[in-house]
Parts: sequence; C-alpha cells; structure tokens
Amino acid sequence: MSQVINHTTNNGGSGATASARQHKIIIAGGGTGGHIFPAIAIANAIKQQLPGVEILFVGAKGKMEMERVPQAGYNIEGLDIAGFNRSSLIKNIGLPVKLMKSFFQVRKIINAFQPDAVIGVGGYSSFPVLRYAQQKSIPTFIHESNSFAGKSNMLLGKKATRIFVASEGMEKFFPAGKITITGNPVRKSIVQSKVTRAEALDFFGLDESKKTILVVGGSLGARSINEVMISHLSDLKALDLQLVWQTGKVNAEAYKQTGGTMRNVWVNDFIVDMDKAYAAADVVVSRAGAMAVTELCVVKKPVVFVPFPFAAEDHQTVNAKYLVEKNAAVMVADSEVRTKLFSALTTLAMDEEKQQVLKENISKLAVTDADEVIAQTVIKAIGG
Repeated sequence: MSQVINHTTNNGGSGATASARQHKIIIAGGGTGGHIFPAIAIANAIKQQLPGVEILFVGAKGKMEMERVPQAGYNIEGLDIAGFNRSSLIKNIGLPVKLMKSFFQVRKIINAFQPDAVIGVGGYSSFPVLRYAQQKSIPTFIHESNSFAGKSNMLLGKKATRIFVASEGMEKFFPAGKITITGNPVRKSIVQSKVTRAEALDFFGLDESKKTILVVGGSLGARSINEVMISHLSDLKALDLQLVWQTGKVNAEAYKQTGGTMRNVWVNDFIVDMDKAYAAADVVVSRAGAMAVTELCVVKKPVVFVPFPFAAEDHQTVNAKYLVEKNAAVMVADSEVRTKLFSALTTLAMDEEKQQVLKENISKLAVTDADEVIAQTVIKAIGG
C-alpha cells in the first residue's frame, strides 16, 4: 500500500456550501464493511457540508448494507443482484437474469429519485447503478479503497467524473487526469473517539488490569484466524490475557458457546462499537484489507496482520508488507497461521517496547480527512 497524500479542508462552517435548492445523491455498493463504512463516512461528510442534501443508498438484497445503512440513519434500496461465484460455477446459472433484473430496478430507482450525482464505493451492486447514471450523463464518482482496482471500477472509471483512490500508482487502472489521492474515509466515531481504555473494557465486561487482544477477521470473519483462537482460548487464560473477538457469521454460534463461558473472553459475530473495541485493545489481530489497515493507522494500534490470500492480485499481502517494511506492523501468512499466529500475538502482547515502536510508526501513516475531501469535491461538481 503506497503512502497516501494527506489533504486539509476548510469548509467555512457546516452551511457554507449549502445551496438554495435541495440536492440529491445516490451512493451505491457494499457487500463488506470495507465498502459500507467508508460509504457512510462519505455520506455523513456530505450532509455536514451540504445540510439540505437527500442521500439514497443502493445495495444488494441480503447483504450487510441492508442492515448497516439504515442503522446509520439512511434509506437504502436493494437490488436483486449477485456476484460471480468462482468456487461453484453452477451457482452462476441465474446470474444473467439477475443482472438484467437489476438494470431494470436501477432504471426505476434513478428515474424516480433524479440524483445530481452517483458515488460508487465498490461491490457488485455499484456497477449497474453507475453504468446507468453514466448513460444518463449524471456525474459519477468512484472511491477505490484498494491498491489493486476491481474490474467493475476499471470499466466505470473511463467515464467517471472523478476517481478517489487510497494510494499512489493507480494510473495503471484509471485515467491519470481523473485521479485524486485522498486515502480511505474512516468513520468519525473512530477518528474522533474519546473512549478511554477503562470505559471500553467496562463496556465489554473485561478486566482493566489484564492485557487485551482484539481479533477481527473483517466484517465477514476469517476462518483460519478463528480456528487458531478457538484452539487457544485456555492458553490465553493461562497467560492472563483477555480477548475481544469478532468472529463473523460462519460458525458464530459455536464460537459464542465456547468463548462465552469464559470470563476473559467477549465474543460476537459482529462488533458495532468498533471505537470501543480499538480503545480496549493492547494488540490487534486483523486481515489486511484496505479499510482495516486505514483504521489501524488512525487508532495507532500494534497489529499482527494475517492477509487474506485469495484477495485480487494478493493485494492484502501487499498492504501488510508495506507496513512491515516500515516497522509499523507484524505479519503472519495465512498458510502459516496454525503454527505461527498464536506465538506472534502473545509475544507482541507481552512486549511493551515493541508495541510502542509499532504504535509510533503506524501513526505516521494515518489519514483522517478523506471523507471531507471527497464530499467537498462531489459538492463542488454538482454546484452545491
């Protein structure tokens, strides 16, 4: 992950850019927290800078955005769409029909809502929305969070008004003249968090006197990491360590039943209050998706990355290695997770000097205003 360029903004107050007429913006995409939470951060920044704006999200039915977006206070329309299934080709039989249906749904949504702009944040639900908007000559904006762009975004980028990226070197995917390096938007609840370690540990029902490990395998979980943690819960207790553990939905009940009986373990399939989870943590174990990396830079936590090995072009390993080379993180390959992860995380948990070095180095890579820069650019483009 290349060094991002930090920006500063001066909005002159929350109402400085507000226009007399109401503007409307669609934000499309989702599938994972890495797409959804930046989208919500962008929406919040737009609302702050353009108070009268009406924002509508469009996502995929059955995906987590259908739950998380309304929780954040926004309306969302769901499309009957699915992505290409690489593991089971037979499951793709109905894909063309779903894609055609989604285009009809998108046409109805856009024609009814009449947006001034459409922002795509990634995930397969963003493609038909931005494609139709481009056909209607509606300004479209893309946020690409990863160091390796998705195929849909590459196709859409040719006609996009502006493309916001997290890192340098993205000219190989997008027209150079359309790129703005912003970094990745982080939720204000995390950027501006004032939660103390003591308050966070009290929230999770854990002991302030013990070292705490936070394990997050991304919003959908990580089986390899979870299997290591479930097999070492008694060892954590023996080492006087405690755990805040987001498992994802797969096998969540089994993990809850085992971990939930232990006083030094808080376990759930999803953590809503990530600001509290970060505040509680002395050490973090995480996948190395773009948003996880971005958030961990902002919260300045010592982290052991376990990159997801099947990410496009193995970009999670690229992300993690970038930090490791700057002595800002530790990395364990997914193929070695069974033999090396528990040792790596417990060694780091016991080494406060190493933790301090990693904190100082990872904090130098933090970007905290990407949402404001994106919002400002979109608003200016639509005459807000």
